[in-house]
Amino acid sequence: MYLKEGCSLLLKIHKPTRPLVLSSNPNLVPSLNPKPQTEPTQPILAESEVLQRLKHEPQLGLALEYFRSISNSRDFKHTQLTYKAMIEKLGSQCEMDGVQYLMHQMKLEGVSCSEDLFISVVKAYRRAGLAEQALKVFYRIREFGCKPSVKIYNHLLDALLCENRFWMINPVYVNMKKDGMVPNVFTYNILLKALCKNDRVDGAHKLLVEMSKKGCCPDTVSYTTVVSALCRLGKVDEARELACKFEPNVAVYNALVNGLCKEFKFEEALGLLVEMADKGLDPNVITYSTVISSLSDVWNVESALAVLAKMFVRGCRPNIHTFTSLIKGYFMEGRVSEALDLWNRMVREGFGPNVVAYTTVIHGLCSVGNMRKAVSVLHEMERMGCSPNVTTFSTLIDGFAKAGNLVRASETWNKMMACGCRPNVIAYTCMVDVLCRKYMFNRAQCLVENMTAEGCPPNTVTYNTFIKGLCEGGEVDWAVKVLNTMRDNGSLPNITTYNELLYGLFKVNRFKEAFGLVREIHDKGLKLNLVTYNTILNGFCCAGMTNEAMQVFGNMLKCGTKPDAITYNILIYFFCKQGRIKTAIQLFNSSGAVKEWCPDVITYTSLLWGICSSVGLDEAMVYLHKMISEDANLDFEHMPPQPRCFPEQSNEDYQLSVTLNNIWVQRPVHRASLEDAHTL
Repeated sequence: MYLKEGCSLLLKIHKPTRPLVLSSNPNLVPSLNPKPQTEPTQPILAESEVLQRLKHEPQLGLALEYFRSISNSRDFKHTQLTYKAMIEKLGSQCEMDGVQYLMHQMKLEGVSCSEDLFISVVKAYRRAGLAEQALKVFYRIREFGCKPSVKIYNHLLDALLCENRFWMINPVYVNMKKDGMVPNVFTYNILLKALCKNDRVDGAHKLLVEMSKKGCCPDTVSYTTVVSALCRLGKVDEARELACKFEPNVAVYNALVNGLCKEFKFEEALGLLVEMADKGLDPNVITYSTVISSLSDVWNVESALAVLAKMFVRGCRPNIHTFTSLIKGYFMEGRVSEALDLWNRMVREGFGPNVVAYTTVIHGLCSVGNMRKAVSVLHEMERMGCSPNVTTFSTLIDGFAKAGNLVRASETWNKMMACGCRPNVIAYTCMVDVLCRKYMFNRAQCLVENMTAEGCPPNTVTYNTFIKGLCEGGEVDWAVKVLNTMRDNGSLPNITTYNELLYGLFKVNRFKEAFGLVREIHDKGLKLNLVTYNTILNGFCCAGMTNEAMQVFGNMLKCGTKPDAITYNILIYFFCKQGRIKTAIQLFNSSGAVKEWCPDVITYTSLLWGICSSVGLDEAMVYLHKMISEDANLDFEHMPPQPRCFPEQSNEDYQLSVTLNNIWVQRPVHRASLEDAHTL
């Protein structure tokens, strides 16, 4: 394939002009003033001298100029090795136009292409992310005086694998066998990796068998690839069974430990560490960091610290990832001061934070609303020469959005663009959320439409964020239009999409359309989650359709979805509102029998309001006593915010808190006795 003048296989910004190499064959370059033929002279430059100059020249432009100058002189005629050196230098900077030109020049000069040189060409295309172009050049391999080999095929297969071009790998492999090539262990390992990356572990098992039958014994890489894939897919037991068929190394154990940690089987994971020690294998920093990270992710920092201590005892030095996992765990548990103390200690002891570490701290500070400190960490990051990435900026935008600071969120967005950091779909989605929180829906829509033009099309999460903002702002018709746009653009709505729309429709009492949407969910075969059930329950109850609500509750239990406190609170509230106090009390008392949920202050508020309204004060005092004795929250003035699927009480309903406070003050004897009971 030849490129047209001015064309390039890669889009580059401000690509510098490279001087083209002129032909060293004088017969190919016509001269206006031909000179008499003279006897050819022997090359003055030695090949080793040219190679040394090309390899040690740091600037590509100067290396090209040198290569050109000696090509047009009689001092030296380029060889396979000098072409290889220049092609590798061009390939290292993804200058594929130059690589193609040199290949063509070799062909014109009759310099045959060696196996190693062709492999350098394939590597250059791989580095540039142009595996398909490498395949096209490979099909012309004989034009360059080179024959296909197993080694060349392996590099070509690996280049295709790096770009996940699975559909091209098998035809190339079939062609390899047609050429009479016998696959080696490297070939099989590439094929195994391709199958495993495509989640085809059954095919990988069959390939292991085929390897053995053809006399090519699988090596550690072969087994490790399959074991890692099995663990990633949650098939840890199969992975352990396979690991027993060979002598596992540290990499295999790391894969098993990671698989067990993903299934929260921490005792078994720690048992593998003991097993490694028994077999004379030392767990490395990856092994320990995997366990520490997994424990931190499940809010168990204390156990993670114990593993860190064991790590020190075994003489294994932690790395930045180890500390970052612990800091993340501290933030997740709300232990902000301890997270910052560990961060400062880590820096003092010489562990240079990377972009992931800085972003973790910034995310932790944003999650607790400390935006001032988060921005100061960003400034420190920049002073230390660590450039923020799109995740860093997205985290700050999201933090400012949740803090209601649209100005700072917009400034952060503009700073991201000024730094040349191209926003990804997450950054766009965060900005859509910012605009929706400020009810700037027109600007949010413009941003969503601009995403496609910028080559970053919105995904389902982006559309869900926009729909949520519209529904919370009462723009339900607009939200329905966005749903249709979403479908037209190829983004499939998920259950979250329908949850947001159901909430919006129920909020404005458009029950008929909401129930139609419920039917659509069933028709599409989407599985309802807990939020869906709670939203539908609340909708039926608001419409006064309590019997239908109980049918939904029954279906919920039948499908195996476990109700939570919100579910019971919705039902108890509406039973009380209808005066069905006995049913509400029965549902309340079921909490002690099934132990599936614990009544909270909202539960007691609804029940006490209903009893006060329909039964009397004395009965209400019984449940007030029960609430105190069971350590329920008594701070009525600072009640936790009700989830949005829980009905918003009217001002009349909310007077219960005032009523209860009056009861509390007017009955000092009961208050004292209840305080004593609470103390006991």
